[in-house]
Amino acid sequence: MPKMKSKKSAAKRFKIRPGGSIKRSQAYMRHILTKKTTKRKRHLRGNTEVHDSNKPAVRSMLPYN
Repeated sequence: MPKMKSKKSAAKRFKIRPGGSIKRSQAYMRHILTKKTTKRKRHLRGNTEVHDSNKPAVRSMLPYN
């Protein structure tokens, strides 16, 4: 049986940490940044975890991670 393919868009967006949690980047930082406050943009920097309700969907898109 051939190997399963991972969804390439998901592979670019998510990384699975050694503990099993899934790392993702924050949304709302791509455009229309002038009306957002500096504090809001600063808190949107960096990474966060995928919510528990979305983990099964992300894991199915990344079968070998």
